[in-house]
Amino acid sequence: MIVNWLIGGPQGMGVETSANSFARSCAYAGYWVFGKREYHSNITGEHSYFIVTVSDKPLHSFRDKLDVLATFDERTLRLHINDVKSGGVVIYDAEISLSSLNIKRDDIVFVPIKYNEIIKETAEKFGLGDIKKLQVMRNSICVFASAGILELPAECVEESMKHIFIGKRSKVLEPNKYAGLTAYKYAQSFSHKIEKKLHKREEETKRVILTGTQATALGKLVAGCRFQTYYPITPATDESEFLESIAKKYNMVVIQAEDEIAAITMSIGASLAGARASSSTSGPGFSLMAEALGWSGMNEVPIVIINYQRGGPSTGLPTRHEQGDLKFAIYAGHGEFPRIVLAPGDIQEAFYMVADAFNLAEKYQCPVIVLEDKLLANSVKTINQLDISKVKIERGKILQDSQNGQTLKKFRRFEFSEDGISPRVFLGHEGFIFWNSGDEHDEFGHITEDPENRLRMHEKRMKKLQKIVEETPMEKKIGEFGNPDSKFVVVSWGSTVGVALSALEELKEKGIEFFLLQIKMIHPLDAELVKSKIKGKVKIAVENNYSGQLASHITEKTGEFFDHLILKWTGRPISHDELVSALEKIIKMNYKEKRLVLSYGI
Repeated sequence: MIVNWLIGGPQGMGVETSANSFARSCAYAGYWVFGKREYHSNITGEHSYFIVTVSDKPLHSFRDKLDVLATFDERTLRLHINDVKSGGVVIYDAEISLSSLNIKRDDIVFVPIKYNEIIKETAEKFGLGDIKKLQVMRNSICVFASAGILELPAECVEESMKHIFIGKRSKVLEPNKYAGLTAYKYAQSFSHKIEKKLHKREEETKRVILTGTQATALGKLVAGCRFQTYYPITPATDESEFLESIAKKYNMVVIQAEDEIAAITMSIGASLAGARASSSTSGPGFSLMAEALGWSGMNEVPIVIINYQRGGPSTGLPTRHEQGDLKFAIYAGHGEFPRIVLAPGDIQEAFYMVADAFNLAEKYQCPVIVLEDKLLANSVKTINQLDISKVKIERGKILQDSQNGQTLKKFRRFEFSEDGISPRVFLGHEGFIFWNSGDEHDEFGHITEDPENRLRMHEKRMKKLQKIVEETPMEKKIGEFGNPDSKFVVVSWGSTVGVALSALEELKEKGIEFFLLQIKMIHPLDAELVKSKIKGKVKIAVENNYSGQLASHITEKTGEFFDHLILKWTGRPISHDELVSALEKIIKMNYKEKRLVLSYGI
């Protein structure tokens, strides 16, 4: 059973808060939720909306067609009315004339809510004064009304609201509850007209509800990251602000730098001094980091960078979704140097993968770039409780004083080693002397342009790539789902993995099976492994970009060409409904064109 709910309204009126409240209410009632947030890059006024998909089974993606449209303004009603399913529900302001909007839907249930009357009554009861200043209360009323018609227990909504109205805001909790419960009782009188209900159910497992940025931040904490830098940029800032809110508790330093160049160089300095360090940004900020990224590559400095992709190029679509930075992440910085590029497929995976990124960075002494995106960053989802015991700390080759029984004076920081990885000490360690610069250098770090040294030193660094491929367990490089014997293979990465999994489940029920291959470690790519999984099959790539960047990367490394590319670059993520339709067209209807471009969404 799935219920798809949408709330919308003018930006700055609390739409996100309302959606999170509804999602948390459903989680308290024992359901799985997946929430997708859409918002403009301006601060207030423009239309924003939030879809929350609710189910009694784990969810991987959101849906387009709505069971409940929760509105308190005319624009949301007008924009989304055609997305409501037959038999669905529309909650709207009773003062809005449906006929004036030319809305004629006899197949859905309309629930008119007298927002202003409820707010006025609440203001009088609690002595709150001017009702114009209380219009934000419409959010609470809308959420309670939604719960009422779905028979979602009111106590679950009340419990959820306690997480919103805390601290200085706690004084408005009771008025919001009163207004909300008034709407709840009224909406309940319509519940007999709809089939779907959200009665309270028992949870089979302990769960948490998190956004992608929160999961990423928690992954950093358990990995021992104690130095985080950032410059404010959407959608990355949420992660650093979350870390700032808990930094003192975990002895962490979080610095808002003057720009992204300062942010990455600060983190590099902290890493050289021995801290596990990271920086989080989005595409434009990551572009500014390219030169310093090369410096860390030249000096073999372990650092973790989270790039929350958004629509580009330049400022592009600051608050919208895209997967357009893949090739740039692999090749950013002039010259060649080893780096690792990872892409988690969902919120839970982001926690574990980000934690492991610090191990990889220190083990192979190179930058690790974790590619997330706006959907993953801003989505809210219920997941099974995170298991911190699965996170292990591996710091790689760190030399101690006691080694060799003597104090070293001149230290071969970039020693020519058989495995390409040199011993490391932290800056300021007594008795250990070495040099760091942006130039090519010898084993001690002294600048040199000697061709023989250049040959050996560059080869030493680059041979790490093959070592990474050989030593990384298969389950950390790829994910496999569905029927491996199917002649169709869908290849995906990042947040598109969730929607592909969701489509796989529905299509299997319809008798259509395919093999889903998730690429987790995109660079260095285990070409032989990936080739063995896709060779001889009809290959379909699913990506939120224009050119099919992962597909062309795989072709470059394996020689295997893709038959179909399912692509979307409107700034909106691929939905479950879109992908199911696209895959049916290719697999069932024998669609011939190579490119299938998707565009659904407001």
